[in-house]
Parts: sequence; structure tokens; C-alpha cells
Amino acid sequence: MPSRHRCRERALQILFQIDLVPQPLEQALAGYFGSLCSDDPDAAGEPDPFLEHLLRGVLSRRDDLDAVIRRHSENWRLERMRVVDRNLLRLAVFELTATDTPPAVVIDEALQLARRFSEPDAVPFLNGVLDAIRRNLTGSEAPHDPGSQPQ
Repeated sequence: MPSRHRCRERALQILFQIDLVPQPLEQALAGYFGSLCSDDPDAAGEPDPFLEHLLRGVLSRRDDLDAVIRRHSENWRLERMRVVDRNLLRLAVFELTATDTPPAVVIDEALQLARRFSEPDAVPFLNGVLDAIRRNLTGSEAPHDPGSQPQ
């Protein structure tokens, strides 16, 4: 079973693919596990339950997730964001709102993925949007420090 980090990474890649070429989730999963990750020894040929939970959750709640992102990304239209950043936000907001993963872990994971898959200027942008969403959800005013490690 792959780590949760690896599941998030795969989810981001599959969401990116679906965003660029709209297709049913099953088709995207078959394409990903059939060819894109065929060199990955951790890929057992089928998705992990956590990966499927993330993907199905994001796709089923995409309009709601997009509405949350729009409210917290001042001066940024969702359609104008980089595809990877938009899908990172969707993934993180779903995890913040629909799982018991601690918010600091969700944000740190999203920033790690941004460092790997996006542009350097995406990290502070994503951190700001996700921290605003976290504060709104938890009612906490304590800022998230991207350099801190989750407990």
C-alpha cells in the first residue's frame, strides 16, 4: 500500500489529466495505472482506497470546492490559475473539509506537491489561500508556517 503522500501525488496527477482531457474517472484510472505509472514498482495496477476516496470526493464535490476556493483566492479567477495549482487546491480543500487529516498536514503536503509539480511562486500563493480556508474552517487566527513540521 503506497503512502498517503504518494496517494496525494497520484491523485493530483489524475485530477490534472481529467482537467485537461475531461473523461470518466475509471478511464483516467485505467490510463494512469495502465501506462503512466507502469514503471512505478509501488503501483500494484490498481488504485489504493485512500487515492480513490480523494479522487471520488474531489470529483463529486468539485463545484462546492471551487466555490470555497473562489471565496478565498482574492483577485484570482479559478479558470486563470495554473491547472496544477487549481487541482492542488481542490485536493487540499477536499481533504481539509472531508477527512480527519490535521489541517497542518494537509497544507504541508499541498506545499510539498507544489514544490515538485508547480512553479516557485505557487507555494506562497497556495499557502495563503489554504491558510485562509483553514482559518475560516477552524475559526483560528494562528497563521500556518510552511516551514514548520506537523506533529
